[in-house]
Amino acid sequence: MFGRVLSDGGFWADWAVVIGLAVMLVVFQFADPTYLSSGNISSILVASAILVVLSLGQTFVVLTGGIDLSVASVMTFSAVLFGLGVRNGWSIVGCGLLAVLGGALFGAVNGLLIGRVRVTDFVVTLGGLSAASGLALIVADGKPVTVVDAGLLKLAAGGFGGVGGAVLVAGTLAILAHLVLFRTQWGTHVLAVGGSPEAAVATGISVAAIKIAVYTVCGTLAGSASILLVARVGAAEPAANTSFLLNSVAAVVLGGASLAGGRGNIVGPVLGALLLTALSNGLTMLGVSPFYQPVAVGVVVVLAAILTRFRT
Repeated sequence: MFGRVLSDGGFWADWAVVIGLAVMLVVFQFADPTYLSSGNISSILVASAILVVLSLGQTFVVLTGGIDLSVASVMTFSAVLFGLGVRNGWSIVGCGLLAVLGGALFGAVNGLLIGRVRVTDFVVTLGGLSAASGLALIVADGKPVTVVDAGLLKLAAGGFGGVGGAVLVAGTLAILAHLVLFRTQWGTHVLAVGGSPEAAVATGISVAAIKIAVYTVCGTLAGSASILLVARVGAAEPAANTSFLLNSVAAVVLGGASLAGGRGNIVGPVLGALLLTALSNGLTMLGVSPFYQPVAVGVVVVLAAILTRFRT
């Protein structure tokens, strides 16, 4: 039995992200003895928090067989809403709520168009990518808003018992996502819709309602990630960072989720986000040009996709 699993590639497909992360850590530590220092590990964890949160939202969408190409732009739009609140003298809590609600609203619109109007997810979220980017520039008038707050500094620098605040937020959201996906009826419905929409309808599940919900969740988490982004950058920037979009999808693929839907978990994408962040960090420490880093990420993702083809 074990031999057959090895031969058909199922073992490697299921454990690719764990094995890849372990091998990469050993290689980078051998190349630079300071790579696994406590300071650098803390830096990697804090840097990965934003990507982890975005990947959680992308995971719910992918589990239904969809994809959200607007997630990074929605995060940018939400960050601008946060900056708008700061500019108008709102409290940091109020600004955070505005950012989260803005992301949730954008996600809900995506979900309605996909679930009720039945427009292809690729087209809707591609349009959402452009719309969110444009709205961010309009609302911010193309100018960043500097944000200085002690609480946000703790999120960015890590002032909670030696553990980064952003890491605690990302970890808490990951635990909640796991519980929702595997311990609630709604999570079962999400997996059912991704596995077979026709069978889901036959059992009384509203496919449209599930799609609206998962895109709303994705938008809400993008809004949450925007708070971590503002804390890390120290400003609400209207310029979109497309690397977050590509890496959020990459983390889900690395985590073993099926892009056809119906199969996946929460731990995998979290580890995928850590792997991508650790890879970028290691290449930077070795002095590799940032121009080559997207190439490395692309190679890793393609290899992971090839392995998932062998999963039974």
